Amino acid sequence: MARSNVMSKELSDEIKKNSEQIKALVKEETSRSTSSTVKKLQHGNLAYRMMVELVVGVVFGVGVGYGLDYLFDTFPIFLIMFSLLGFFAGIRVMLQTANQINADKE
Repeated sequence: MARSNVMSKELSDEIKKNSEQIKALVKEETSRSTSSTVKKLQHGNLAYRMMVELVVGVVFGVGVGYGLDYLFDTFPIFLIMFSLLGFFAGIRVMLQTANQINADKE
């Protein structure tokens, strides 16, 4: 009877030790996956921001160009000019954002 109590105590200690190891591994894995998820979200956020900056520049350029063409009755001239200007302004803002992000990382 005493021998079975000793064995069950040893078994109980082993189970506690193993459960603590499992908890530690689960905690480590959870923190690892959370940090990689955060990084993925940050990269997605930056890509979305750059895309929006480019699209807003083009849409703004098209709107101004179309408005000026309508006002002066010179249909395709200002539309083409300001569309290109809006595109280049969007690229410029995108590059400034990329430089700002790189400066923040350093």
